[in-house]
Amino acid sequence: MRPNSTPRTVLRTENTTLALLMGGYVVDYIDRVMIAIALPLIGKEFGLTRTEQGLVVSAFAIAYMLVQFPAGVLADRIGSRPLLVVSLAAWSVFTAATGLAPGLLVLLLLRVLFGVSQALFPAASFKALTERTTPRTRSRGAGLMIASNSLGAGLGPLIAAPLVVMTGWRHTFWIVAAAGLAIGLVLWKLMPPPLPRELTEADTHADTLAAAPVTHVLRNGLVLRCAVMFACFNMLDYGMITWVPSYLVETKGMSMVEAGISSAIPLLVTAAAVVLGGQLMSRGLDADPRRLVVPALLLSASLLVAMLLTNSTTAFTVLQSLAMFAAGLASIGIIGMPLRALSRDVVGSGMGAVNTGGQLAGVLAPLIMGWLADRSGFAAAFGFLALATVVAASISLTTRPNPTTEKTASLHPSSQTS
Repeated sequence: MRPNSTPRTVLRTENTTLALLMGGYVVDYIDRVMIAIALPLIGKEFGLTRTEQGLVVSAFAIAYMLVQFPAGVLADRIGSRPLLVVSLAAWSVFTAATGLAPGLLVLLLLRVLFGVSQALFPAASFKALTERTTPRTRSRGAGLMIASNSLGAGLGPLIAAPLVVMTGWRHTFWIVAAAGLAIGLVLWKLMPPPLPRELTEADTHADTLAAAPVTHVLRNGLVLRCAVMFACFNMLDYGMITWVPSYLVETKGMSMVEAGISSAIPLLVTAAAVVLGGQLMSRGLDADPRRLVVPALLLSASLLVAMLLTNSTTAFTVLQSLAMFAAGLASIGIIGMPLRALSRDVVGSGMGAVNTGGQLAGVLAPLIMGWLADRSGFAAAFGFLALATVVAASISLTTRPNPTTEKTASLHPSSQTS
């Protein structure tokens, strides 16, 4: 038995990798949601309409989306560890620079550069996870890793709102940038080497797969369907993160700190739901995730309809939390399908393609909801999220994963995709 194949070493590698990736994602999402907390102040200082404020968020999302697949290819070529560190360092620099923005045009440019930098992280993180976990523990690990997104998004308002009030929105960006640089240094020092291939692959096809053209991943039926499904699913997260703080401040008359706390609760609830969803997937639902994904998303959509009909701030937050909890249960069922089906040699490219679809929501949701809020009010904007969630459930209902078929499809250029 190789030294890095002992049960103790495997467990230590898995746990260390997950802890580092979770730490990176927490800072990632704190950085990302800070703009939503600061948006009312930025909009007031720069004289921006809601649609222009939505554009500030979407500028990041457009760059983030476009770089997902190239970042996945890069992760497969140069490895996950250097790309993770470069991503953390670069996005921290542009976070700090955001605090110096003199107006809308410079702010948009910095958000684009911030988006490019953060886009390097997801595919590299999925590759690092695949290289350093066994198939048996991967869904649970993915659940913990993705849950840290919601944890960071939930902690973001709790941290950023008081900082914005006490120090101003510009200083807040500088403080969080320092935390990102610190996490990058820790990740560089402590990330363990990959486990032996025989421990991380469910079969022995990977050596051949490494020679397959990257473009073949884009013709994989499961990858493409999951990309579209993830786009519809992710509308909910991006829509809530972007517009709930503004809704609570402008429509319900909350203070910025109160709005930060209220908008954090559903995101922290979502983190727990994602962990639970990962556990459920690893205990027998991996073979057919539809059994969890479809009912969870339909329940979420129903709760969103109830949320947009209520006039009570408390009821709004409770229903939002329940809707996002239900959706959170489904997240690993969507993301886990290609993660299980693809070899570690192309998992960066495959997950980059899936996440491109997911981040399309980051481009569309802020703009569409801002446009709807300007013209028809926030009820129409939140109704759009319910519709997108139903569409995601519909796609899931017609998607049946077949890992063996999908692996074969991505292995041989002459193969037919489903």
